Amino acid sequence: MAVTDEPLNMILSLLKDEKRLFYVISLIYIVWGIIIFLSLQFVTAPYGRYTSGSWGFGVNPKFAWVVQEMPSFLIPIYVLFYTDCPQIRSTPNLILVSLYLLHYFQRSFIFPFLIQGGKKTPVITFVMAVMFCGVNGYLQVGDLAKYEEYGLNWLSPRFCCGLILFFIGMFINIQSDGILRNLRKPGETGYKIPRGGMFDYVSGANFLGEIIEWSGFALAAWSLPSFVFAFFTSCNIGPRAIHHHRWYKKKFEDYPRDRKALIPFIL
Repeated sequence: MAVTDEPLNMILSLLKDEKRLFYVISLIYIVWGIIIFLSLQFVTAPYGRYTSGSWGFGVNPKFAWVVQEMPSFLIPIYVLFYTDCPQIRSTPNLILVSLYLLHYFQRSFIFPFLIQGGKKTPVITFVMAVMFCGVNGYLQVGDLAKYEEYGLNWLSPRFCCGLILFFIGMFINIQSDGILRNLRKPGETGYKIPRGGMFDYVSGANFLGEIIEWSGFALAAWSLPSFVFAFFTSCNIGPRAIHHHRWYKKKFEDYPRDRKALIPFIL
């Protein structure tokens, strides 16, 4: 069988056409998200309370969080300062990029150092997170800083609603992380029922917050990469909220019966 250079040429051509590359990455994320969603109907992602030694050796949780989230902050910084980004001079693009960086600054440099204890992260989960965060940082900020154009009427009801949803989601996410972090007193181990905030309504309040946050971002950005990111986030952590809900109900006999898994009063 003759070997041709056609596959290599296709890859090189794709790398030269960055906008087309972003489109292809977005399609890959859609497929990857669907695969993850379907897989999580049968298995539980092996980190946190579900950590298992069968998934390989573990990484310190603080180290894992910093290193796996940091590419989502540092790669966009590189893109902004060392590549041509003509659209970053546009106000809506600058706002959206700033929101993205704000989230990942908090997740990379603040949240990990607030972690109290925590189980080690399996290396396979850690490596996959590093890969996703790196590529996604390049995709989201690269697209916004270089290609998305919003025109003079960018300050629309849709854009404003998206920003409001983003900050509501971010607040719920950070508040829920704080509630979980403060469940244990110094020296305590084990798990307790989280109460307060959106935990009064759902078991996965922190996951709900992040899904709302990136859905708001997608609504404001109105681009394929941002919608794909919101979709992938929902496929990845939505099932985890359901797993947590089942776990809580099994572990605690007095777990609130009217509390849902992810969507208040519904699911």
